[in-house]
Amino acid sequence: MSNHLAPKLLAEFIGTFAFVFIGAGAAAVVGEGVGLPGIAAVAFAHGLAIMAFAFAFGSISGGHMNPAVTVGVLAAGAMRVGEAIGYIISQLIGGVAGALLLRTVLGGAATGLGVPVLAHNLALGATSVTITPAAGFMIEALLAFFLVTVALSTAVAGRAGNLAPLAIGMTLTFNIVMGGALTGAPFNPARALGPMVATGKFDDAWLYLLAPIVGAIVAAIVHTGLGRLAQEELAAGPGRASQTPA
Repeated sequence: MSNHLAPKLLAEFIGTFAFVFIGAGAAAVVGEGVGLPGIAAVAFAHGLAIMAFAFAFGSISGGHMNPAVTVGVLAAGAMRVGEAIGYIISQLIGGVAGALLLRTVLGGAATGLGVPVLAHNLALGATSVTITPAAGFMIEALLAFFLVTVALSTAVAGRAGNLAPLAIGMTLTFNIVMGGALTGAPFNPARALGPMVATGKFDDAWLYLLAPIVGAIVAAIVHTGLGRLAQEELAAGPGRASQTPA
């Protein structure tokens, strides 16, 4: 391992460890089934954790703390394959370690440790909703798409300056407010896998691991396409201006 890569991998491990410990811990302690106040508390715990550690480690590793974000950055051509693989391994290990420590301090897995689950007969007004795996896949992919789009457009593209972690944390928060009651809204393979390993419950694991990756790749394609369109507009600008009558 190169001296250049080691600090990045350590930063991703610590950041993801803290994110899962705080985020899944909030879901376990507060609970996501107690209406909007409970979901909002869980959403803010995740959003503030990711924002704080993105500020802390953004200058070291970029502050991904999510394999989907890393895949999106890789697909956008902003990092190398070997580096991305190292990031993902560090994130997954950090997520599992955070969940295992959470199980230890909570005295077991009886609280569920924030394992994401698809809603079943969820009361919404005068009706109830059950989220099918297909619907859950779409929700998780869309939430990851939103997050990775913001990460690419702010932290990677440098458009938000030092405020990129704030934008990313806000995106994480409103994503969970919307999707928390429907899928648990991890849209992060490390956040989903850690509690699954700690509890031994792997229901719909394929969905929670794959859907965010699909959303991230789509976000990278859109981001790259928009960037090319913007460059073409800039390149065509002087020519168009010279053809405009005085």
